[in-house]
Amino acid sequence: MKPESGNENSRWDLLRNWWSVIGLLIAVLGLFAFLLLFIYDSLARFNNPYVGVMMYFVAFPVVVFGLLVTAIGAVIQHRRNGAAAKPQEPVKLLTINLSHLRDRHVLEILFAVVVVLLGVTAVGSYHSYHFVESAQFCGSVCHVMEPENTAYQHSPHAQVACTECHVGPGVEWFVKAKINGMHQVVAMVRNSYSRPIPPPVKHMRPARETCEQCHWSKKFYGNMEKVYQHYLADEKNTHYAVRLSLKVGGSDPAHGPVGGIHWHMNVANKIEFVATDKEHQVIPWVRLTDAKGVKTEFRAAGYKDTPSPAAIQTMDCMDCHNRPAHNFDAPDTAVDLAMSLGKIDPTLPSIGKHAVALLTKDYASKKEGLEAIAASLTGQYPNEPRIKPAIAAVQEIYSHNFFPDMKANWKAYPDNIGHKNWPGCFRCHDGQHATTDGKRKIKASDCNACHLILAQGTGVELSQLNAAGQPFKHPGGDLDPSTKCNECHSGGVAP
Repeated sequence: MKPESGNENSRWDLLRNWWSVIGLLIAVLGLFAFLLLFIYDSLARFNNPYVGVMMYFVAFPVVVFGLLVTAIGAVIQHRRNGAAAKPQEPVKLLTINLSHLRDRHVLEILFAVVVVLLGVTAVGSYHSYHFVESAQFCGSVCHVMEPENTAYQHSPHAQVACTECHVGPGVEWFVKAKINGMHQVVAMVRNSYSRPIPPPVKHMRPARETCEQCHWSKKFYGNMEKVYQHYLADEKNTHYAVRLSLKVGGSDPAHGPVGGIHWHMNVANKIEFVATDKEHQVIPWVRLTDAKGVKTEFRAAGYKDTPSPAAIQTMDCMDCHNRPAHNFDAPDTAVDLAMSLGKIDPTLPSIGKHAVALLTKDYASKKEGLEAIAASLTGQYPNEPRIKPAIAAVQEIYSHNFFPDMKANWKAYPDNIGHKNWPGCFRCHDGQHATTDGKRKIKASDCNACHLILAQGTGVELSQLNAAGQPFKHPGGDLDPSTKCNECHSGGVAP
């Protein structure tokens, strides 16, 4: 490799400048750090997300930056060589003469260097892409995501990658997610992010493009049995269970009768709604389009607005199953489960009431909350050996569901499945949504509309099944049938 003129310069003449020397030094150091971290990450027994961050977002960009600086230095040096040339001499251009052994050796070295750098770039880019798409990156790198990541790890979707739901397949939503993520990075750097982090209702991809990659909407489920275990807030922690037959049903007539809860997903129908709050807890307007294309509007009492097309949303899975991977259990629900599993001994007097009361208190930090739980229960049950596992169980509930730093707990994230602590089904099925002429209403759900109460109570009562269903017996006495569960129940100690 030589200039077209007869005077041969060094083959590395273009790199003989401080820019290129510094750039090569940076690239070599970055490559050394990248390889060292790569080897460590490959041999380590436990994955450390911060190693991935240092490897793909620090060391690898340093290598690329060093190469760019080297190239800039070479361009500057080439221009200097041209400016230093005598006016009568042509600008020296680099040529390759393969008949010269020296040129061939230089070309071989350059080719090898380029191949190695391209290989490192390809491997780094590939692993960088997969790293930023991993649940480890989404949940562990940023402390802001601790509540969501903790809930995710204890959810039924713990083995599903974050991006499979939040992004889904295809380039379009990948680009949208990255663009939307830019302002989140800025908010993180500026410490201006919301506490708690709001659910991405507006930015969620339609459930048909994500949920239905695994969950087939046409599947017929029929009736499914479920037992809800409860313990009353009395001294004996009286056990009270409700055994239900949930009418899940199906939405496709080709696989079973259309009906039950999943009637809402009937592909022949289209359900649209308008919510007046960010959490979709207040729905004053509903429109049903049946298989024949007939549209029927239902309005809540007092709602006379004409909704704009932009405000109208089509109902999908997420409007009921809105916390499939990031659910924060309410204190009463979590304590009931712990008692039914034997983690908390129900024979301890009033343990359920005390545990729920401690969990519903506000604490300045997680450490303060854990210490307060231990101190309070130890003081209430002195010299009681059964209280130690109970303390551990209550602390575990607190660790999994309460995050004071981010103000995240069950109160911040409504759960639309059911209707105990939140309106849930009653957002629409309240008997108050009617057509303008009053001839049709969205029926208020009675206790046997979406499920049958097969048995309820305790002991022998739970074995006395009634296939036709039983009227609900409220443990605290009869209530006005129009009273909604969440008007009294809020996740804390029952009234």
